[in-house]
Amino acid sequence: MREDLIQSIRELWFSTGLYGFLQEGGSGNLIMIAVGILLLYLAVRKGFEPLLLIPIGFGAILSNIPFAEIAGQATYFLSDGGEVIYNKEAHSIIESFGGFIGQFYNIGVASGLFPLLIFMGVGAMTDFGPLLANPRTLLLGAAAQFGIFIALLGTVALELIPGFSFVSTSEGDTLARSILHVAGSIGIIGGADGPTAIFTASRLAPAYLGPIAVAAYSYMALVPIIQPPIMKALTTPEERRIKMEQLREVSKAEKIVFPLIVLMLCILLLPSATPLVGMLMFGNLLKESLVTDRLSNTAQNALMNTVTIMLGLSVGSKMQAAVFLNATTLGILLLGLAAFAIGTASGVLLAKLMNRFSKRPINPLIGAAGVSAVPMAARVVNKVGLEENPGNFLLMHAMGPNVAGVVGSAVAAGVLLALVPILGS
Repeated sequence: MREDLIQSIRELWFSTGLYGFLQEGGSGNLIMIAVGILLLYLAVRKGFEPLLLIPIGFGAILSNIPFAEIAGQATYFLSDGGEVIYNKEAHSIIESFGGFIGQFYNIGVASGLFPLLIFMGVGAMTDFGPLLANPRTLLLGAAAQFGIFIALLGTVALELIPGFSFVSTSEGDTLARSILHVAGSIGIIGGADGPTAIFTASRLAPAYLGPIAVAAYSYMALVPIIQPPIMKALTTPEERRIKMEQLREVSKAEKIVFPLIVLMLCILLLPSATPLVGMLMFGNLLKESLVTDRLSNTAQNALMNTVTIMLGLSVGSKMQAAVFLNATTLGILLLGLAAFAIGTASGVLLAKLMNRFSKRPINPLIGAAGVSAVPMAARVVNKVGLEENPGNFLLMHAMGPNVAGVVGSAVAAGVLLALVPILGS
């Protein structure tokens, strides 16, 4: 009786989180839980994109709880006919179907479904009016994608370092078809567009989908921290005080025709970008047609919020200590940060150049909004502009390059999806 009681107490102790944290690797879990708490602090206390950081931070905490397997992946095996079926020999629901966040990840992230639904919601919330009123800002959205291709080259360069490899593990396991597949997936982080990064990585380098998703969404949420120093370093106070002319009013017909024209061009010139661009333009047409208010409201509110919760938890679940705390993941984070910084700088520098040759003044700050973090980048531009001149409201002017950046990142992803399989084969 006494021995049974002692054994029960021992088994209870072995199942506690405290015991798990004391085991090998437990300190890593504590570190990642602390990172999750830091993200929650930034969201709640500092107000840094709480809609993103709270689900991501909480997902990071949940996924690092010992023994809970909340982010556990489903286990499969192949039948004689090659059909993928669930492991019937598994002894628990968690082992056979994965944890609940693991199921979110499998169904929505790994498949690329959530990014497409997010793009539809973004389209339903987006007003392309500022872009149509000032088409020049399309160039700023394109310039901000420059960081994507710089990071691509940086990834290829890292692969040349002896002992460092993105393509295979030290045990010889293959992680990607070629370094170009990995480089394309990492480079797209520079667009500061989480859904595009997830969609691209799921097609080119699924093994790196987790850290790429974490990097992309982290930099989206941390736009208010990353961008202002770059913007201020590349502009003078006089440039930041430049006032831009009032935008012309865009007709309803222009707003309805625009998504159809963009979709047709995408179909004809870059079909590989059609899933992302198509869903973006579909959502926008729901908004601008004025005859599908119920669908538009659902896409931009209920559906968007639901998918954001599941996507945020899924991204946070990839911040498990065993996966996250390694040199490869840190390399991806640094390359993504470099790509984002270069994209921001490219937009600002092109805006400065355009301002020199333009008859109408252009505030160089709006170039930083060319990254596709909507509307975070535009809000940051407006905030920095107001710091220099309290009467200088740049929000609507910045929305032009901002929405151009959304289209630009989707097009860049389409280019990578079309060329990488050919060049990397």
